[in-house]
Amino acid sequence: MILVKTPVGQQAFKERSVRLTPRQRSAFILFDGYRSVNEVLDAGVGVAREDIDQLIELGLLGQVGSSADAANAGQLSKPSAVAAAPAVVPSSSDPVPARSNQQRYKDAYPIATRLTGSLGLRGFRLNLSVEGTSSYEELLALMPKIRAAIGPEKAAPLEHALGD
Repeated sequence: MILVKTPVGQQAFKERSVRLTPRQRSAFILFDGYRSVNEVLDAGVGVAREDIDQLIELGLLGQVGSSADAANAGQLSKPSAVAAAPAVVPSSSDPVPARSNQQRYKDAYPIATRLTGSLGLRGFRLNLSVEGTSSYEELLALMPKIRAAIGPEKAAPLEHALGD
């Protein structure tokens, strides 16, 4: 089973409005929509199944494909895989519009979280920093640290998403 952070969970985590144990905080951070429950349990951070169950009961985590996943698509500042407006196919005579910084952030954020999350405990603080960003400028400022941690070849997709 794959779990994701709910909007309520992200807000509670950011504001620290719900008291979580260190193990629960670690588990919450590790759930990125890509890792399964078993992968988080096997990550070596001491997370128990009861910790995960409590995060679900509190509404901080939800299953991928559930209403929590749909709610994540409408978050205030985090990127969304769901397009809000219908796609418009430009004609060959239309100039290609430049992407806004907000769009660059939306494109780059999931890549940055995936890359830093793949570092495991070694990149735990860097992953927290990425998850704490809310703008293109903040994410761009972390780019040198991300590049240093994962290497230039793995950082290329993130640099492309931030650029152009």
